[in-house]
Amino acid sequence: MSPSQPLPPRENTLFKRILKCYEQKQYKNGLKFAKQILCNPKFSEHGETLAMKGLTLSCLGRKEDAFEHVRRGLRNDLKSHVCWHVYGLLQRSEKKYEEAIKCYRNALKLDKDNIQILRDLSLLQIQMRDLEGYKDTRYQLLVLRPTQRASWIGYAMAFHLIKDYETALKILEEFRKTQVMVKPFDYEHSELLLYQAMVMKEAGMYDELLMHLDTFEPQIVDKLYISETRAELNLLLENYATAEALYLELLGRNPENWAYYEGFEKSRRPSTEEERLAVYRERAEKTPRAHAPKRLPLNFTTGETFTQLIDRFLRQALHKGIPPLFVTLRKLYCERWKVETIENLVLGYVESMKSCSKFNPADDDSVLEPPTVLLWAYAFLAQHYDYLGNTAKALEYVNTAIEHTPTLIELYVIKTKIYKHAGNVEEAVRCLDEAQSLDTADRYTNSKCAKYMLRANMIKEAEEMCAKFTREGVSAVDNLNEMQCMWFETESMRAYQRLGKWGEALKKCHEVDRVRTV
Repeated sequence: MSPSQPLPPRENTLFKRILKCYEQKQYKNGLKFAKQILCNPKFSEHGETLAMKGLTLSCLGRKEDAFEHVRRGLRNDLKSHVCWHVYGLLQRSEKKYEEAIKCYRNALKLDKDNIQILRDLSLLQIQMRDLEGYKDTRYQLLVLRPTQRASWIGYAMAFHLIKDYETALKILEEFRKTQVMVKPFDYEHSELLLYQAMVMKEAGMYDELLMHLDTFEPQIVDKLYISETRAELNLLLENYATAEALYLELLGRNPENWAYYEGFEKSRRPSTEEERLAVYRERAEKTPRAHAPKRLPLNFTTGETFTQLIDRFLRQALHKGIPPLFVTLRKLYCERWKVETIENLVLGYVESMKSCSKFNPADDDSVLEPPTVLLWAYAFLAQHYDYLGNTAKALEYVNTAIEHTPTLIELYVIKTKIYKHAGNVEEAVRCLDEAQSLDTADRYTNSKCAKYMLRANMIKEAEEMCAKFTREGVSAVDNLNEMQCMWFETESMRAYQRLGKWGEALKKCHEVDRVRTV
């Protein structure tokens, strides 16, 4: 309570209730209690009550009234840290961060040990990248709350951000020493040790980090991080044999992780294309069902080797029926000759499948391929030509695929994207609506259809589409707004803008801004 405007016991109890209502977000009750104090002629200009009333009004969206009450309260009690703090909170809500920091500093002149004000100040300082100021504020918080984990970590983080790694590590180590009784699977303590590891890694202290991991491995819950970091550090320290063994262990755990293959290849130090390829062939033999060791060599192989590898890769994928095959190979399209090789191979498959149900008439195998191979080949070629900008051929192949299997939803999605890339949004909506009708329980196609409808300025139809999956008894727009469904809000905003409905567009802008800033 401000010493310049003390309240008697009854009014003081009411004021505490205002604070409690604000914390519990019972804003209307808070206004009632504020009114009871301000109705008394003796306290009608009580600064802190006026400030709290203004803060409560701000939470109810009445910004102008809020600023008027807070400024009035501040004029009546310039020596109240509550008034300055509240004024700073309002300035922060208006994104006037420099002004808010000034208000917090004025509040701290009147109550230098106020934990909440110091926390609010530190948050704004880190947001404004005032790292030196943040460091000083976190030190004050550490002095006031030396037993709290957050105080130590916050102070260490300040030195970490200004790249004073040595001091940051000293602070973290001092706090770690105070943790005598560490329970099994203590996640908070584990995260503290991992944070120490991160600082060491950024500081280039690789040997010390390896010792840290060896010492505290039983207390660190994230065992995968330990394995990955050890492998990476040994590679950086040029301990290639150790790094190779560690990456082999990781590949045994997850044979589809591309980063593990990259590290494993570096630990082997191949100097030629043949040696690099041998690394992946070895892993493909050990894990024949793994996809990555077959895909990664396609990035660096050339000539006949590439043709043989991509031929085998495409055959396996088309036989199995992998819808994202084109997405998997899209990175290869930066080299024109690889694109031509892929195109020629798949076109050859199509012709051969039509004539003899094999990938190649010269194949010795008497087993015929299933009809789905031809279907996925058509789908691949549609995406291939769409990526190259040949819309006519892309539509030709996707339509052929739909004639082959008219119930496959993925084909309609591909056709939608072709029309989208061609700039025909209305036709894209029609295709996606047809896809959605094939499986009305599929939320993905439902959401995609609504999104494309909004891009075609079909706002009402999009709302009806979304209503199939929103809560009953509530309009789709209100429910999506409540769930903070940002893609719907932003697409609606752009649709209203294109239609020239500026009021509705601005309304959506404010809704998006409210979610981003709260």
